[in-house]
Amino acid sequence: SSLIMSSFQRRIGKKLGVSPGAEMVEGAKAGEEQGSTIHMIDRDVQVTLKRTWRNLDFWNKMKMMFQLTASLFAVDEVDETIIEELKEKEKLGDILQVFGEEFPQVKKPLIDERDEYMSQKLREAPGERIVAIVGAGHVPGIKLEINKNRSLEELETVPPPSSAGVVAKWGIPGLIIALFVWGFYRGGTDEALGSVYIWFLVNGGLSALGAALAFGHPLTILSALLAAPLTSLNPMIAAGWVSGLVQAFVKKPTVQDLEALPDAINSVKGFWLNPVSRILLVVVFSNLGSVLGTFIAGSWIFARVVG
Repeated sequence: SSLIMSSFQRRIGKKLGVSPGAEMVEGAKAGEEQGSTIHMIDRDVQVTLKRTWRNLDFWNKMKMMFQLTASLFAVDEVDETIIEELKEKEKLGDILQVFGEEFPQVKKPLIDERDEYMSQKLREAPGERIVAIVGAGHVPGIKLEINKNRSLEELETVPPPSSAGVVAKWGIPGLIIALFVWGFYRGGTDEALGSVYIWFLVNGGLSALGAALAFGHPLTILSALLAAPLTSLNPMIAAGWVSGLVQAFVKKPTVQDLEALPDAINSVKGFWLNPVSRILLVVVFSNLGSVLGTFIAGSWIFARVVG
């Protein structure tokens, strides 16, 4: 027989006495005791994330980024009673329904496609007796899909970036550079330098402010100030990546910091105090500051040149 296992999502944590990967470990042990072959049936997480992101239009991407950022500050107490209630079929169905209504473009690749993928992997699994260990949220979908034949190759294909995304990725930096050139053509060196000063001060200043709000190291804040005006004109790199790397270098996380991370993210204070999560905050806030600075500085420069 075969023991079929999917990848598990978030762990309940120390509060409930559940160690990371406990369910998967116990399932693997049970399979080994029975002499079963273990197969991983879930889709590669990188494929799932890329298909999810590519499936979103611009406004839904902004909406998703906003909610993900806001979730950093929304800390809810989760106890065993709440976890058990969420396992109930009716409540789980309600949650999935609300999620599907709020983010239909996310639910399809994140849940529905994985139901199809795991169902097909189950259909193709060797052995006469098969035990499938999957998340409770996937059970209804797998029951619906188990008798349908799906193409795994199609479900594993990552769609190319949208043309609008490519245009925005390269078009905005190109427009900013064009404004510099246009300003120089119309007003000479003084006009061009004025636009450059605005770009560096606003873009770099807001990115540095973001790094400072994340309690970044002074060198981290300085790196955001200097990097943002340049990285905003280069679609291949982001200001947050630079400041995040600097923060990780000057405040190297330890093994203890990594072990303390699950407890740290249970409070807003913990996010700022733990060196690992602080790197994440530096990256997010520096990038947000740079994006905001791009639009503010770009609009200001456009108004100057047109005026």
